[in-house]
Amino acid sequence: MARENWRGGNMLYPLPAVMVSCQRAEEKPNIITVAWTGTICSAPAMVSISLKPERYSYGIIRDTGEFVINLTTERLTWATDYCGVKSGRDIDKFAELKLTAGKAVHVHAPIIEESPVNLECRVTQVLELGSHHMFLAEVVGVDVDSTYLNEKGKFDMNRAGMMVYSHGEYFGLGKKLGSFGYSVRKKGGC
Repeated sequence: MARENWRGGNMLYPLPAVMVSCQRAEEKPNIITVAWTGTICSAPAMVSISLKPERYSYGIIRDTGEFVINLTTERLTWATDYCGVKSGRDIDKFAELKLTAGKAVHVHAPIIEESPVNLECRVTQVLELGSHHMFLAEVVGVDVDSTYLNEKGKFDMNRAGMMVYSHGEYFGLGKKLGSFGYSVRKKGGC
């Protein structure tokens, strides 16, 4: 098999494409699509998002120190793309997309009620890395749509129809291939 070596670049795909909501007091809320996001710590629960400083939401998040990561589904794909290519400087994305800005419990930024999971976040640090600045944030609250709770009260993310972003394209998640630890279980099941 022939292989090529390219200069350094970001080829870590697929990624979650999330809608990040933010708001300054007395201003309209905004949504920005972010694919450069991830878990960075479990105790305390922490996440990161990376934004270009010229983006409208960057200033809002920098000023307020708060945001909400709203997970996306196949039904939210069009809205997710739209929020990544249109600027909140010019339009009210909640109104334009008929999305519901719900009240978060721990932060001023709104949740997107159409999202199955909303992570309420408070910025703890900003790393100015180059083209993007990384916001490290503690997850101070999680809101879930109870529609996706199973009979035992556990959240069933697979029923939500989650989607991901891969190198300029959006995909629904496919079939289950296994579960954590299945490779070492004696019975070998998924």
